[in-house]
Amino acid sequence: MKKFNIRKVLDGLTAVSSPSPSPQLGAKENELIPETLQSEHFQLCKTMRHGFPYQPSSMAFDPVQKILAIGTQSGALRLFGRPGVECYCQHESGAAVIQLQFLINEGALVSALADDSIHLWNLRQKRPAVLHSLKFNKERITFCHLPFQSKWLYIGSERGNIHIVNVESFTLSGYTIMWNKAIELSSKAHPGPVVHISDNPMDEGKLIIGFESGIVVLWDLKSKRADYRYTYDEAIHSVAWHHEGKQFICSHSDGTLTIWNIKSQAKPAQTITPHGKQPKDGKKPEPCKPILKVEYKTTRAGDPFMIFSGGLSYDTVGRRPCLTVMHGKSTAVLEMDYPIVDFLTLCETPYPNDFQEPYAVVVLLEKDLVVIDLAQNGYPIFENPYPMMIHESPVTCCEYLADCPVDLIPALYSVGSRQKRQGYSKKEWPISGGNWGLGTQSYPEIIITGHADGSVKFWDASAIMLHVLYKLKTAKVFEKARCKEEKPSTEIVDEDPFAIQLMSWCPESRMLCVAGVSAHVIIYRFSKQEITTEVVQLLEVRLQYELNDLESPEGGGDQTPAPPTPSTSPSPQTATPQTHTSTRSNSSDGIRDNIPCLKVRSSPLKQSPGYQVELVVQLVWVSGEPPQQISSLTINSSYGLVVFGNSNGLAVVDYLQKTVLLNLGTVELYSSNDPYQRQLRSPRKSRQPSGGLCDINEGSATSEDRCKSPTSDNRDNSFSRSRSSSVTSIDKEAREAVTSFYFCETYNRKADGGLTPSLWVGTSLGTVLAISLNMPPAGEQRLLQPVIVSPCGTLVRLKGSILRMAFLDSTGSLLPSAFEPWYEPNAPANGEERDKVRKGQPVSVSPSTSQELNENQYAVLCSEKQAKVIALPSQTCVFKHNITETSFVLRADVVQMNTGICVACFCANGHIMTLSLPGLRPLLDVNYLPLTDMRIARTFCFTNLGQALYLTSPTEIQRITYSQEVCENLQEMLGELFTPVETPEAPNRGFFKGLFGGGAQSLDREELFGESGAGKAPRSLAQHIPGPGGIEGMKGAASGIVGDLARARIALDERGQKLSEVEERTAAMMASADTFSKHAHEMMLKCKDKKWYQF
Repeated sequence: MKKFNIRKVLDGLTAVSSPSPSPQLGAKENELIPETLQSEHFQLCKTMRHGFPYQPSSMAFDPVQKILAIGTQSGALRLFGRPGVECYCQHESGAAVIQLQFLINEGALVSALADDSIHLWNLRQKRPAVLHSLKFNKERITFCHLPFQSKWLYIGSERGNIHIVNVESFTLSGYTIMWNKAIELSSKAHPGPVVHISDNPMDEGKLIIGFESGIVVLWDLKSKRADYRYTYDEAIHSVAWHHEGKQFICSHSDGTLTIWNIKSQAKPAQTITPHGKQPKDGKKPEPCKPILKVEYKTTRAGDPFMIFSGGLSYDTVGRRPCLTVMHGKSTAVLEMDYPIVDFLTLCETPYPNDFQEPYAVVVLLEKDLVVIDLAQNGYPIFENPYPMMIHESPVTCCEYLADCPVDLIPALYSVGSRQKRQGYSKKEWPISGGNWGLGTQSYPEIIITGHADGSVKFWDASAIMLHVLYKLKTAKVFEKARCKEEKPSTEIVDEDPFAIQLMSWCPESRMLCVAGVSAHVIIYRFSKQEITTEVVQLLEVRLQYELNDLESPEGGGDQTPAPPTPSTSPSPQTATPQTHTSTRSNSSDGIRDNIPCLKVRSSPLKQSPGYQVELVVQLVWVSGEPPQQISSLTINSSYGLVVFGNSNGLAVVDYLQKTVLLNLGTVELYSSNDPYQRQLRSPRKSRQPSGGLCDINEGSATSEDRCKSPTSDNRDNSFSRSRSSSVTSIDKEAREAVTSFYFCETYNRKADGGLTPSLWVGTSLGTVLAISLNMPPAGEQRLLQPVIVSPCGTLVRLKGSILRMAFLDSTGSLLPSAFEPWYEPNAPANGEERDKVRKGQPVSVSPSTSQELNENQYAVLCSEKQAKVIALPSQTCVFKHNITETSFVLRADVVQMNTGICVACFCANGHIMTLSLPGLRPLLDVNYLPLTDMRIARTFCFTNLGQALYLTSPTEIQRITYSQEVCENLQEMLGELFTPVETPEAPNRGFFKGLFGGGAQSLDREELFGESGAGKAPRSLAQHIPGPGGIEGMKGAASGIVGDLARARIALDERGQKLSEVEERTAAMMASADTFSKHAHEMMLKCKDKKWYQF
């Protein structure tokens, strides 16, 4: 198979699309098929991003609003509330988010970036936006701290200085704490960057500053001097207060924790090495790994919690990252699957000077989010309700279906609910802020993801939410090697041999077919009953491109019959098991023949309710050459057929009779009318039968021929097509890959008087060919009589590889493929119930059968370069459109919109386009997303009603819409992050504490940090950048005047709304003032004649 050339992708990135429709149909005929879709029906915008934030770097939590924020290394910001309430934002600079700070219960968030900028986000709108930004010019930001209910943000720098920012105006205060003033003579060297800032919980005027070198300073804000300085000979990573403000704890680089009394700066009150071995001679414990963060949380009724990450002994080689929870005398070490990025302890109160009462710990890992329940014994984790495990195994392919049958999601949920793990916390998910949207979109949507480990996941994607329904493990069908030594040498990939490459799904019949990288195809039926399969049914197919064999086959084994002419058909293979022991080869010279890449399991297979294996089809090695990976796959439940193809040819499999009906090289489909001059390959010594059930217990062989897996660094090699800019330029390539299939009832020849079941085939050289299917009668005869298949030759040619085919009736309506309704395959043994179910439903549901014989059809064909509409049975091209000249189309789909149908295309140069049908008029052309990663090309897909998606990172799915209607309704569908919640009451100071000054001391920060008290900061220190303000109704970038008009209309609506709000507020203020005046006058009259002692 010709490998995908990344250079051609890069060459097409800067190319522009060439809209050049070429109608071939007269005006009279065109008027017969009116087109309802117009350009104003289309607009492009992002709708929702699902999955785990890729490469997370920071985290924050609002304990009152109960909203979690996660920042990433690419400048992304993900906000999470209750399940179903999610939001994605992006910093323009793309710099890493190093720290996040909520303005608690204010609906705002401060983000600090690695490019030394800070930003204020407004969360009181459905799409948060930046209100202010401040870019530091001379200092690098290392730490930020915003006290609860304060508008003054402390910013620590790499130089060791601390600056103060007013978060309301985003201006710098003239008050600065310089590092040399903070440490004075306590150290001769620079103390290093600021790693921690926090105010004393009981005294807002005292600020603790932690420097990396090990120095901690307690700074008096009013007197502008240091009260105490605490020195330790190990670097500091974090500092945490006891809520009474008399003690603080530091974590160090040698795995120790030091607890200090604030009035005792000579030495720590206590030094702990939690995971260090204690020597018997009283010496210091052995140093451990750094404790990167520590939190100290108190409880009213028991011992405090000391929670930290890191600190393990150096001799624990290979041990997984751990979070340690110390509570009283117990120490729990909680192992994590991935390295810990950050963690936060969730507490009942937002006030730092009250008992914290911790109830959960949120742990942000590199590839997961874990929430631990501190209130239950054993510290169980909460079941994560967010769709964060999309990347549990790398995603290798995607399919997206909108407006699918309504009974599908309940059916998948019922079988998937039995797969859930046990042992989770019984409490409700603690991140529960925000409100759901009130969208009117009600049609069901399903996303299917194929993964590198061979698993397939079904997701409910309705109403812009996402949660997993069911998981299928296809690798269960095969024998697994226990170690590398046992790994079969016949595998053709270095890793992930079960990775899913292609999927074909019939939602109505629930039949599923998947193709893997090891040249295998598995067909599944859906059942609600558990069964045990004694022997997995297997077909082996010998699909090799061997032109010379057709002309001069040599002896040695069974011969393949000559390719059939349109008037004849090959006999189907028998369904009885065959053994190829005489022809299987594993000779001493290493030549492999008739051996599949994977070994199907020989032991009985227990199959749970859900998708159950019907048939496995494997391509085999041929004379030492490995089988080529499968490039196209389609299943049809009405015909009971599966067809797949690669760079060698195609095979048609009858999965009801378990036989191979057709096994042809691509050139054999042309019969004698091949338009290309092929380079003949050397003949083979022997050629085996093309298929048949085989003995699955036969041995494997050894091999050195391997290719890269699609999940490795070169995983995109699996995305392979022959990229030919012209059908006349083949670059001397003999192989022509099969790239597309479509089952239909149509006209295969110009002289056809009626519709016949057919299979249309598209190739990498732009050729569309037809295969006629002669189906036996339904019922028992379908299982006994063979299906007759007859190639009909070439129909039409296009520029570039064929990507998509579809059919329209004479009115221009889309004709879906025929299908069989779902029935329970594991009905009782007597078969009465099964027959009853099958008789109660039509075996074949096809809109085309209602057409009269004299009515025409239209075939819609789309390639990498152009689209054509062909009238049938005349086979004349009535419309043609050159989609692009210098780039190429990566994905094309014929989709149903609310008011019509269209062709949707995604090009390598980043353009997303839609074309009307059947006229192929350009309706939308937006330069949306340049192809920077082959992951996008492998996962991009369109579906009905204006929906599309792609994998924007290895862990995240980005959903977009190209429908104007969905864009307009998007604001209603999105959830709200901010909800009005009363801030909890401050802790009661108590009578004696208030009387003797033992309670929390407040500080007038405005007087201290304001311009009148501290002056202005130097202008050169930081630059203020006003934010865009975030107009709530903006729907995103759209092309053409439609988007501009929509934006203008939204702006006018918002302006009118704001003006009306101002008028209402003014009227309310006037009424209030009038009432106040009346009350004041009445009070004056009442008190006019009273003496002072009468009050």
